[in-house]
Amino acid sequence: MSTFREELKPRFAALAAVILMVLGALTVRLWTMQVLAGETYAALAKENRIREITLQAPRGRILDRNGKLLVTNRPTLAVALDPADEKIRSLIVRAQSLSKSDDPTRAEIRETLGPVAEMLGMDVQEVYEKIIDARVEALRPRVVAVDVPLDVVAKLSEQSQRFPGVRVEQIAVREYPYGSIGAHVLGYTGEISEAELKQSDPTAGYELGDVVGKAGVEAQYERVLQGDKGRRLIEVNASGKPIRVVNEEAPVAGRDVRLTIDIEVQRVAEEQLAYAIAEAHRQGFTKAKAGAAVVLDVKTGEVLAMASAPTYDPSVFLGGISQAEWKALTDKSSEYPLNNRAVMGAYPPASTFKAVTGLAGLEAGITYSGKRYVCHGKWTEMGEQWPKWCWKRTGHGTITFDGGIEESCDTVFYEIGYEFYKRKKEELQAFARSFGLGAKLGVDLPGELRGRVPDAAWKKEYNRDYPEWQTWLPGDTVNMAIGQGDMLVTPLQMAGVYAGIANGGVVMRPHVLKDVLDADGAVARAYKPEAAARVTVTPEHLSVMQRALVRVTESGTAAGAFRGFGVTVAGKTGTAQVAGKDDFAWFCAYAPAESPRYAVAVVVEQGGHGGSVAAPAARNILAKLLGQPITEVHARDDSR
Repeated sequence: MSTFREELKPRFAALAAVILMVLGALTVRLWTMQVLAGETYAALAKENRIREITLQAPRGRILDRNGKLLVTNRPTLAVALDPADEKIRSLIVRAQSLSKSDDPTRAEIRETLGPVAEMLGMDVQEVYEKIIDARVEALRPRVVAVDVPLDVVAKLSEQSQRFPGVRVEQIAVREYPYGSIGAHVLGYTGEISEAELKQSDPTAGYELGDVVGKAGVEAQYERVLQGDKGRRLIEVNASGKPIRVVNEEAPVAGRDVRLTIDIEVQRVAEEQLAYAIAEAHRQGFTKAKAGAAVVLDVKTGEVLAMASAPTYDPSVFLGGISQAEWKALTDKSSEYPLNNRAVMGAYPPASTFKAVTGLAGLEAGITYSGKRYVCHGKWTEMGEQWPKWCWKRTGHGTITFDGGIEESCDTVFYEIGYEFYKRKKEELQAFARSFGLGAKLGVDLPGELRGRVPDAAWKKEYNRDYPEWQTWLPGDTVNMAIGQGDMLVTPLQMAGVYAGIANGGVVMRPHVLKDVLDADGAVARAYKPEAAARVTVTPEHLSVMQRALVRVTESGTAAGAFRGFGVTVAGKTGTAQVAGKDDFAWFCAYAPAESPRYAVAVVVEQGGHGGSVAAPAARNILAKLLGQPITEVHARDDSR
């Protein structure tokens, strides 16, 4: 008979076999992990304890054509909250939790962030919203305030126990030595949005929290100005708290860009635009609040000045803009100061377009120098039921084609427009487009509009839901001939038109970039001028128009503005009628007339008459360019 001990032997044997199998399996697993996959797990372990923080590169500087700094970087003190601090990290983690019931209470937020918010003069909720964005790198300190005064920094440092996770950092921010001058050309910077990040080139390496160009040159040449990021590798413990810096690669600063802008001419252009608006008020046009001025180099297309009113201060965007400030800049009552009206404003060109109509008529053989017209003030060639009026209601009497330019006689151009309509070839539209109207000129700035050159096809499509309005009528061409109706242009386009007239029919592509500089200040890449449009027009016809435009400033509708000016100027006034608004004042010109160098266009919204509001501003801008005295001009003009 077997004993109890003998009966247990098989069970012990089975247990021993199980133990040996488990130990064998563990041995195989450990061997696999340590030998076969050792490198893989070592890398994963390293990833778990090593964190990477990107280091922002200083942005490149922006200079004017003479090397004057327009935008640079300056060091400043910023206050940031460090996610490595337990209380700050707790707020961030809980705010980002999928369980809304776990969100921090307002009392918790105020307890943690209240003291630092009070010290910075900020709202607690504003500070809270700056730190909780889950899309920002986990260990990247959240900057909550920039340009922090030294006395505040001192108190934060002295009383560090009261301010958990507070770090004072020296960072680089944009500085604008000339304040708001040139703001629309230069643009501003801000944190990249989620939409911008999705649309960006993946190779650019952008991350949420990065500062990028948002408008103007800052946006247009973002990839040049941005530079290359550096990186800092940090070892963290099991709680995610940084222990030491493992490695650091310094960022590479962005490259500098030099613009075609002359900051002193830009200053005068902005001052004169402001004076033009003030002059409009003096003449009773109190709704005038906005306008634009553009100056081009006739031969190269370089933009020497580009002014838009109202303007703004780009420094308000440093460190992020408040909702109240953003609303003030985008509210209708502010007249949208962020809009660069030189390229984003579309207006009827009014009588400044008569230069285009006149040249088209000369080329088509519809008119010629010295051809006589009779202006009674009221024009009824389309029928008594559709009368049209010249700006001079009493009429100009017998007047030549050349006199029609000089005195801006509408009747002369009604006649030319009506002849174009009767030919049924849309020749006027084609000629206008040959100057680049109705299309983008391709200036290297964001937001450029195409404008509009209306024709029968456009009208039919535009009124597709209203068949009764689809037919192209004689009045459509007649209105277009004087720059009214559905014709729309930008100030930049009209500066291009007059530059083209001055340049033998060649419209150079406007541009604000002169060159890109390398780290040593040498030219790395220069802009190569090119034509944007070429107009087919004979030298004889160009000469007729050029002489007529000179008469405008010597004895015509702009004579008062240019009286005593020491250089011959060729130009044209314009007063645009806009439904429901006061008239818009225009003036376009080039100078010197004998050897053209500069073209200028000025428009003042609801500013009244071109000869008495826009022309004096253009005169003084040209005076700055041509070495003439800048004077206060009060010119009388009742023309269009």
